[in-house]
Amino acid sequence: TTGGAVRSADPNSGAGPRAGANSFTEGQARTRMEGAGYTNVTGLNLDGNGIWRGQAMHSGRQVQVTLDYQGNVNAQ
Repeated sequence: TTGGAVRSADPNSGAGPRAGANSFTEGQARTRMEGAGYTNVTGLNLDGNGIWRGQAMHSGRQVQVTLDYQGNVNAQ
């Protein structure tokens, strides 16, 4: 594919969030994060780079979680 956005097949790609025009709603962002194995997703905010950021639980610990415009979910 040339010139288009490429979404990773793995929602936990580990590549870090990529800035871009994000069209996901808050509900869609939460659903994607939950689908990637995160629970109790709270505090979602869309930042100036088009990245949804929030807090969630994963494997028994609190993490910062992000969703970029390509649908990649990452924890920090």
